[in-house]
Amino acid sequence: MKPILLLLFLSTITLFAKEFNLIIHKPFDGALFDITQDYDRTISAVGVSKEFQQHATYSRSYDNAFDYLESISQKYGSQMHLLKVDSQSAQIIFSKTAKLTKFNTAVSLKKSATNGYFVGGYTMDGSLIVAKLDANGNLLRSEYFGTKNFDRMSKLISLSDGGVLAIGSSITSRNTQDDMFTTGLGNNDIFITRFDKDLHMLWSKKYGTQYDDVGIDGVEAYDGSIVIVSTTSYDKHKDVSLMRITENGDRVWLKHYKSQKRIVPTKIIRTRDNNFVLSLVQYNDARKEHIRLIKFDLYKNVLIDKEIFTTYPSGLNDIAEFSNGSFIAVGYVKDTFNTDALAMLLNADFTMLKQEHYGDENYDIFNALSILNNSQVAVAGIHTDKNSQEANMWIVKLNKDATMATSTNLLSGKTKTTQTNTLSFYEKLLQLFEQEIKNKQLHINKDLTIEFINDALYFQAGQYHLTSKQKEFLNSFVHKLIPFLLQYKNSIKTLEINGHTSSEWGNTQLPAKYLNNEKLSMQRALSVINYIFTQQDTTTQQWLTQIMKGSGVAYKENIMQHKKEMKKDSRRVTFKIILE
Repeated sequence: MKPILLLLFLSTITLFAKEFNLIIHKPFDGALFDITQDYDRTISAVGVSKEFQQHATYSRSYDNAFDYLESISQKYGSQMHLLKVDSQSAQIIFSKTAKLTKFNTAVSLKKSATNGYFVGGYTMDGSLIVAKLDANGNLLRSEYFGTKNFDRMSKLISLSDGGVLAIGSSITSRNTQDDMFTTGLGNNDIFITRFDKDLHMLWSKKYGTQYDDVGIDGVEAYDGSIVIVSTTSYDKHKDVSLMRITENGDRVWLKHYKSQKRIVPTKIIRTRDNNFVLSLVQYNDARKEHIRLIKFDLYKNVLIDKEIFTTYPSGLNDIAEFSNGSFIAVGYVKDTFNTDALAMLLNADFTMLKQEHYGDENYDIFNALSILNNSQVAVAGIHTDKNSQEANMWIVKLNKDATMATSTNLLSGKTKTTQTNTLSFYEKLLQLFEQEIKNKQLHINKDLTIEFINDALYFQAGQYHLTSKQKEFLNSFVHKLIPFLLQYKNSIKTLEINGHTSSEWGNTQLPAKYLNNEKLSMQRALSVINYIFTQQDTTTQQWLTQIMKGSGVAYKENIMQHKKEMKKDSRRVTFKIILE
């Protein structure tokens, strides 16, 4: 295999030269299991880290180890972890740990329609969790569900109605008091639970045989039905099953793949031609794994069934389709003493075009990928440093050819220059307000000044109270701007809101003309600040008091065209973002 030599720095976050290769070191083990691109083009990933008790108390003595262990239970252990990362610089925007009362793990991350997240996982005592978060990772709603036994979630699936579907396994329950399942079918059963966009449970059902059944993954078809992949284990065999159900959970068809050799499904996706691709790991007689891909249609007809053999045992954990019909997949490749992360390119008929190995001389694996808007690929996984036993959360960005992408971040972990930072923010603001710019409602300068340019947004001569049209636009504008600024709040020094006037003031002389316009411009800025500030929650208001600054500049920056003052256009308010 081809190990990548990694430059390590002694810090919590390690950046490798100019490669977009981000390792997040935490006390004890950490891992990332899913990744997605946000609507503002940032990258978010979810997984698990371990919290620990930093200040132990020794005021009490214990007669035996069991009493001591009981005294420190729930003080440290696995917790869901959500990361948001700048897609250009590889800088972490926020890093949040759930810190629930029970140890828990997040396994799946999906975007909500409001730029927030759905996170799915489970607690270590078997409860299932789905949480809805806002764009800043704050909890909006959560649901605990499952039996009183030992349940596990495998995946969340995004649905066209804005909701999600949870898939996994549930230990058989015969307790009629269980709030989710009242009976079981075998040992382990497949559970499928559907939630609406507000995270209200719509239905929950079990499927399976008399043996151990586990729901692995699923995908929504173009007609609203859902295709589920699962496994059934018995007598040293593990069969794969495909099941199509209606949007209400009623079974349409079932197809089994039986094999004398062990096969394990990892991922199912819908392709652009509305067929499906199933990724599997298949073991040979020597119990070495290789890759198998099956393409089938909505009526369970197999279109392609292909095995991919590599020099070393390999498996794929995730796969996605590019717009040209080719595929990129990620997983692992291993020999006797080393496991590397694997990225693989395939054409439309699953012929392997290229593979790349990433990692150190230890255990490294890619768990999930997300194709970005520019055809680059964000990947989440686990990295283990050389000569270390601790796993770390890992995010990389790959080019479309599976090579490592570069970041615009600095060398040796120092911060970027203000000029580079400003350019990056300028590009993000253009993306954020793309529609408003297209509709000629506002203009953004490279110095991060935002100017309203629509006639309905200008002030009338001598006026500073906001009109209904100005308020309506501000509602939409602020709804985008404030969450965006919060995402990068560590980089924001000041948000200036400046009031402007035209140069005239009746027939008054210069002193009165200037002073009256100065006062009017300050009143315009204050009207906007007051309107924005009073709409925010207490936490955001507290932050805004640290960065928001209002000023009146009278007619010093009035709008000129062909050496003529544009008086109407000058009666405005502008926003300017100043970075640290």
